[in-house]
Amino acid sequence: MSRRKLLRYGAALAGVGFACTSDKNGDAENAALRFVQFYAPGGEVAAQAQWFVDMVDQWNASNRRKIELDYVPVLEYMNGIKLAVSFASGQAPDLFFILSPGDFLRYYNGGALADLTPYISSEARADFPASVVASRMVDGRIFAVPMEVEPMAILYSIEAFEEAGLDESDIPKTWDELLEIAGKLTHSKRFGVLFETTPGYYQDFTWYPFMWQGGGEIQSPDGKSVFESDATIQALRFWQDAVAMGVAPSRALGRGAGDVIANLASGYCAMQSIGVWAVAQMAMAAPEFPYGVFRLPVPKGGKYVTVGGGWAFVANARSEHLDEAGSFIAWALASMTDDSIGRLANWCTVAKTNMPPRRSVLEAARHAYDQGKMGVFSRDIYPGTRGEPRLPPAAYKIISDAIQATPLCGGADPTTAAASASRQLDAFFAGYSGAPIL
Repeated sequence: MSRRKLLRYGAALAGVGFACTSDKNGDAENAALRFVQFYAPGGEVAAQAQWFVDMVDQWNASNRRKIELDYVPVLEYMNGIKLAVSFASGQAPDLFFILSPGDFLRYYNGGALADLTPYISSEARADFPASVVASRMVDGRIFAVPMEVEPMAILYSIEAFEEAGLDESDIPKTWDELLEIAGKLTHSKRFGVLFETTPGYYQDFTWYPFMWQGGGEIQSPDGKSVFESDATIQALRFWQDAVAMGVAPSRALGRGAGDVIANLASGYCAMQSIGVWAVAQMAMAAPEFPYGVFRLPVPKGGKYVTVGGGWAFVANARSEHLDEAGSFIAWALASMTDDSIGRLANWCTVAKTNMPPRRSVLEAARHAYDQGKMGVFSRDIYPGTRGEPRLPPAAYKIISDAIQATPLCGGADPTTAAASASRQLDAFFAGYSGAPIL
């Protein structure tokens, strides 16, 4: 099912509400908590699957209420309807993942997310930076606990640079420099740079920094759209120019622009806009490929900003075993114990490469963040991270349509596209009812 159909299904789902979790075994006293996710058992990356298995095994060894991992392949989880259907049918899991803040609002506004605040100590709550947890909170209450922060940057092929007579001194710092260098790196079999070309939450996520760098915003404090701005227009035009000049493709390979192996490592592009997770992808699938990392370039007179995403654990508010579900999430990700801190440090530096969502984890794994590619992310990229706005599906699609219309489809004028999107956003904001949109 297409993302557009999924959004229509999600809108219908929001209209009828969420059904309660049912006990699939018919034995509520002994039923396990079902945790739907896309890592284990049998996920694509063995180290990440094992991390989940080990976490659950440790919990199960010392708790009466067991956890059962329910694996859904990653593309089906993100683009399919299994999770949404499970809520509508009364077969919703006790525990699951939330990625996009927009999905957070969809499930929160539908009454599906449990308040996890009572299960997390005040000391642990303070351990999460506000920029990391803000989009998972409503009225000061925590409804999702992040397990990672994934800032965006540019990865580049050192060999491609050398072939073009370039070196580290040529790393672009501005948009104009990026287009110039991309032109030098482009030839008949390779594009100079790659951005996300497929519409969806991920495309919006990767585009936001370019709008922010020029001072652009989506919504004003009084709830009005401010999308029609010079910053928005220049960000749309920047991507449009990259495609029109032939230095960026209108289609990414593999699973899209979040797949560094299919694009950068294959030689399809010489530079790729992607998140910190690409470090783990390269280490596992292309360990001999020489590459570097640099922060997103900025427009003339702009300020460096990047965006940080990442998955979060949530509990179904209608779970028949809500106390156990909340306790599990706090134990796994939000306790001040050495075990909880070490678990997240292992996830962020060994099983997967991410920036940590907690200050204590950053300190515990400081050695990993002081060297190599992760050192670059820690020192140069992460300090400029801003959280993704939690736009509901209908609002995110308005922005996605503007992005698609300008650089990737009809070549619409960015000024016209921004004005049209802003009018649509104002109409949506005027009729929106739910948790605040950040």
